Amino acid sequence: MLADCAAAKKTIVLEQFIFTADEYGTRLINICAERAQAGVKVRFLWDAAGSFTFWGSTIVDDLAHKGIELKFWRTLIPSYMTVPNLRAWFLRDHRRTLVIDEKVGYTGSICVSDRYRDWRDTNVRLIGSVVSEMSNAFERMWGRAAHRRPLPPRVKVADPDFRYVTNYPAPGRRHISQALEKALKKARSYVYITTPYFVPTHHLVHLLKKAALRGVEVRIMLPEQTEYYAVDLGARSYFHTLLESGVHIFLYTGNVIHSKSTVIDGTWSTVGTLNLDRLSLLYNFEANIISDNPHFARELEIHFEKDLTHSKEVTLQEWQSRFFLEKIPEILIRAVRKFL
Repeated sequence: MLADCAAAKKTIVLEQFIFTADEYGTRLINICAERAQAGVKVRFLWDAAGSFTFWGSTIVDDLAHKGIELKFWRTLIPSYMTVPNLRAWFLRDHRRTLVIDEKVGYTGSICVSDRYRDWRDTNVRLIGSVVSEMSNAFERMWGRAAHRRPLPPRVKVADPDFRYVTNYPAPGRRHISQALEKALKKARSYVYITTPYFVPTHHLVHLLKKAALRGVEVRIMLPEQTEYYAVDLGARSYFHTLLESGVHIFLYTGNVIHSKSTVIDGTWSTVGTLNLDRLSLLYNFEANIISDNPHFARELEIHFEKDLTHSKEVTLQEWQSRFFLEKIPEILIRAVRKFL
């Protein structure tokens, strides 16, 4: 990412949920500032909640002096007198997109922060026509952040292997979720899922159970522990029903696994920013690469297989035989898991 930014000739656009000006973030800013001084148009779009350390700071003016235009997505403090603005707590820009010269694109789970440098993440670098979709999606989000109307028309390219698909928090526009659900219905052999946060919708749980019951090998990999105890409990509240249906659950025992990817039958795959929790599935702006390229699917499978060597499987017998007091928090969390 740093090398491609350093080689930029015309444009750099960065859409990021979490950005901190530590070692890596400062290096990225300095490289982009140097390119801006050379005439490259540089724009950053950061989420106000994810990048809250900058809230109230002089970062916008500081970057402007360096030739970089920065916008924050949505205010961090919504008006409590205006009901629609209360939704600002949920409708976050969770996307992570970097596009250089409209020719090279990156997306995935990486945050621009040294705090997460030891986490297990997956990012993808793309060239080709799909980058036009990435660039267009950024322009549309930039327009929303600037309150401009109309937005640029949506661009879709005829790339046979890769598509840049976005989730918009409105019925009928959650395109990644819809594509995943459609692929799960067609699964015949196996489904490999990696996600850090797993508090799915009832419909998604139903599709996973249904796939396992018809003989599909469904494997779900989660972190043994994340930084959000309530979300971990929310995930575990689904373990019994999934294990009972034949779904295999693995807990990654290394540093937090933050990757967000799915491979189905070696032919359909996706990687990007979408977590399988309700915030991502229903309420956030998300973006994933969806691919029908079997070589790309195989590469993600190799990642999954390697991660299995650092994981332990949760069995139904083990889960059922736990002491009763251990199960109480998972029962209580069900009352609020639709907000997780």
